[in-house]
Amino acid sequence: MITRIHRFIAGTGVLLLGAVFSDASAMPAFARKYEMSCAACHSAFPKLNQFGEHFAANNMRLPNWKDGTLSGGDERLALPKELPLAVRAQAYMQARQADNINPLDGSSRSATTDFQSPYLIKLLSSAPLSDHITYYFYAIFAEKGGNGEVIVEDAWFQHDDVLGSGTSLMLGQFQISDLMFPREVRLPFQDYMVYRLAGITYDRGVLFGRDLGPVEASLGLVNGNGVSSNFDLNSPGLNRPDNMFDNDNSKTAFGRLGTDIGPVNVGLFGLSGKQRSITGPAGLDEGLHNRDKEVWGLDASGAFGQKLHWYAQFLHNRWDRFIDGGPDRDYEWSGGFAGIDYIPNERWAWSLLYNYADADDLDNTDTIYEGIDINSLTLTSSYYFMRNVKGIAELNVDLLDKDDQTGQYWTGHLSREHYFLFGFDAAF
Repeated sequence: MITRIHRFIAGTGVLLLGAVFSDASAMPAFARKYEMSCAACHSAFPKLNQFGEHFAANNMRLPNWKDGTLSGGDERLALPKELPLAVRAQAYMQARQADNINPLDGSSRSATTDFQSPYLIKLLSSAPLSDHITYYFYAIFAEKGGNGEVIVEDAWFQHDDVLGSGTSLMLGQFQISDLMFPREVRLPFQDYMVYRLAGITYDRGVLFGRDLGPVEASLGLVNGNGVSSNFDLNSPGLNRPDNMFDNDNSKTAFGRLGTDIGPVNVGLFGLSGKQRSITGPAGLDEGLHNRDKEVWGLDASGAFGQKLHWYAQFLHNRWDRFIDGGPDRDYEWSGGFAGIDYIPNERWAWSLLYNYADADDLDNTDTIYEGIDINSLTLTSSYYFMRNVKGIAELNVDLLDKDDQTGQYWTGHLSREHYFLFGFDAAF
């Protein structure tokens, strides 16, 4: 454990540990409603500034939220005069060194240059509905080439003062990792990879939050099986009209405690739940058992003046008896990321992001989970044509050596992941 931490810290160098919490990605609907510039909430779209973080923490509203609503003379009604909608669109061209490898027979295919347009088209909506309730959702019409389908990711209601207790309640579909670093407001195109690897992104559940003076506490409960599962009810009779979204009786509990230590915000994260085991060739199939899963994390963030912001995350994972038919043991692995955002003026933003993960106990298991290993450095340059329209150029360098195929299957880090990307990102 100590060795893994040392290796991570050594890899980050001057990219220190950090984290910030906020909920929503860029929402021009707010700018239209309150007649403000996007610069009021974003230091560089989609990154939030201090006021934007306060706005998100205040249930995404200003005190005059009822201005511009329709009541029809009914004091218990406050409808937005216009349906609050926004669009985010991205288009890229990428040159990449990476392969799609079949883990069963080693066959591969690749495209060294790729027009990724549209990369993403997203419809967003949010508005206050009462003095304490706000809704938010977005639906993706196209992402990563997945045309012809609509996927809803974030979708929730939030009450900011349940029963006058000072406790907030969010019910719906959200990312567990938003408690630390919301992926939707990052400046780099490259992802915060450890969140995806640890399986703490989108899920369905409830999240409570409370300000306890110097400490901010969050506690949540989710189904623990993502956002795509559902199954029919048939034991009461044929063709009943409702479905179950959870596929077992267990729930995943998680929480975070955050506080400021001088100019640094630090947080401790913990999660305990169940996950399905794996089986079959290369671990490609879902197993028959629900196994214990634990995640522990440390995050921190801060700034040097108004232009330089730093952040990072460390996670340690334990997956009990994860491989069916394998040794009766627990598998531990760890990883994290660290980054710096430099915003020298209103036209330019620069970001440096380091991703690291060590598959550790999952190494040499001859499963696809050997591919948890990652060690990459990403440099991103963003030029803002307008507050809400930017051009991006990004270079990712893979620092990890290629693995040789040694087991029965083709698993692990079998090709490098260098890439160069440029394109456009806009919200309107």
